[in-house]
Amino acid sequence: MGTPDPDPISPRSARVAAARRLLRRNFRAKDRRFLAEGPQAVREAVGARAGGGTGSGTGGGAEDGTGGGAPVLVELFATPEAADRHAGMVGKARESGVRVHLADPQTLDGMTQTVSPQGLVGVCRFTDSPLEDVLAARPRLVAVLAHVRDPGNAGTVLRCADAAGADAVVLTDASVDLYNPKTVRASAGSLFHLPVAVGVSAAAAAEGLRAAGVRLLAADGAGERDLDDELDAGTMSGPTAWIFGNEAWGLPEETRALADEVVRVPIHGRAESLNLATAAAVCLYASGRAQRGTGRSPAR
Repeated sequence: MGTPDPDPISPRSARVAAARRLLRRNFRAKDRRFLAEGPQAVREAVGARAGGGTGSGTGGGAEDGTGGGAPVLVELFATPEAADRHAGMVGKARESGVRVHLADPQTLDGMTQTVSPQGLVGVCRFTDSPLEDVLAARPRLVAVLAHVRDPGNAGTVLRCADAAGADAVVLTDASVDLYNPKTVRASAGSLFHLPVAVGVSAAAAAEGLRAAGVRLLAADGAGERDLDDELDAGTMSGPTAWIFGNEAWGLPEETRALADEVVRVPIHGRAESLNLATAAAVCLYASGRAQRGTGRSPAR
């Protein structure tokens, strides 16, 4: 049974205040909640579960007393216009037991950091997975974000990993917060599609992946190996994790040393370099194609 029809909520409501504070990282960490803004993110959150299925992860279910598999989306704020425009989505959320509140545009503006809010903001449980769970699933293609500080880039790489068929993403403890609103927006819903481990060191991630039989490739413009050479040599069909570094200064030497090979994306034209998300897309798609060419596609 769904929740009662949504009623207008006061901008001074305690629920509004609780949602607004999730714009700050310390409150997100304390509440194990984050905000998902816009119809694309909310649509994906409606069908996601914390602890299994779409958006697998621990997700804080234990803290809520619901155990694994709890719905990710727990609360939804919508302007009347957005609720009418996306009536099917809002109805599905209500049928799932999500609390839906009608709010005026000014109230929604206070929950977002965008210039033109889209009238929908969801409050979601954390979705990240322990690294041990990621490894136990025997991943074949993983993106490791080491020292990635820009939230838009992190979200875009997550989206690229999802599109390329990766099994998981790892954000090291030196990288941006997965639940930064800009990261969530840039992921375009992919945050809810695949396991993401957070808060582990690059060394711990490399050690765990290698022990699970995954080959580590560091993407770096100054790499000794060329991506085309790797493909031609047929060395990319096995389980692979790509390590991507900081947008401005790449990978530090100690992180490069964790990889089995340091690989550069060849520049055949006159461009000086590729940005992080573009390079990540090229590398992940190359690995995915090599794996599918063996008849052994990624696990998910």
